[in-house]
Formats: sequence, C-alpha cells, structure tokens
Amino acid sequence: MLMPSIFGENLLDDFFGYPFRGHHYEANTTELMKTDIKDTDQGYEITMNLPGVKKENVTAELKDGYLTINATSNSENNEKDDNGKYIRRERFSGSCSRSFYVGDAMTQEDIKAKFENGTLKLMVPKKEAQPAVENKKYISIEG
Repeated sequence: MLMPSIFGENLLDDFFGYPFRGHHYEANTTELMKTDIKDTDQGYEITMNLPGVKKENVTAELKDGYLTINATSNSENNEKDDNGKYIRRERFSGSCSRSFYVGDAMTQEDIKAKFENGTLKLMVPKKEAQPAVENKKYISIEG
C-alpha cells in the first residue's frame, strides 16, 4: 500500500515521535542493532551498529547454539536556568537484543568480539558439522 510522502517508514513513528524527536532519538531507534553478516572463507563476520551505547553495556552470550547480543542504554539530558531550576529534564532508558543461531558445536572461546566507536564486530568461525557417531552397546554372551 502506498503511503503519502508526509509519512515516514511507519505512521506511528510520525505520530508518537513529533515534537519530541531529535537527532539523538532518531539515531537510537533507526540505527540501533543494524547488522551486516559477511560470509568469508574463515567464518562469518558480524558487524552491528550500537550508536550511543558504551562497551560496558554490551553483552554477548552463547547458549544452546544461539549467540545473543544484549545492549542497554541510559541517558539523561538536564537543562537548568540561572537559578538552578529545571527548564527541561529528559531521560531515556532502553534495552534491545538480537539472537543468531551459530550451531551447537560452537564454544565461547571460538567467537572473537571487538567493540569500537559504537560498532560491535564479531568473528564466528565455520565449523564442520560432525557426523553423529553411532554408539553400539553390545551385551556379552556367555557360554
């Protein structure tokens, strides 16, 4: 369905965002956790945008074959007049996460991560699928 050009990507973004939308707000909602995954000979390079998020607020967890990235952000914008009275106080707190299936054979030591300038880069190596080994258990027969 075609939408009039006065609307953005989402009708509700325009409704709920205006007039409080600013550059900081838009960067956090439209750019947060955008992810590129590149297939290389060695493995998969995952690049994730986390603008405005500090390294200490980012966690990567591997559980049951799923790599989960969690990011939290807290910011406060206080402006006071000459008498120390607040003219405006705005606070933002939020968290988000993304999960990727990387396989049950993957371990935490296999995955390398680096956080720099609001960008998280992960290197997930390719692992050959191990064929299931059939364990036959024989019963000894006497006599």
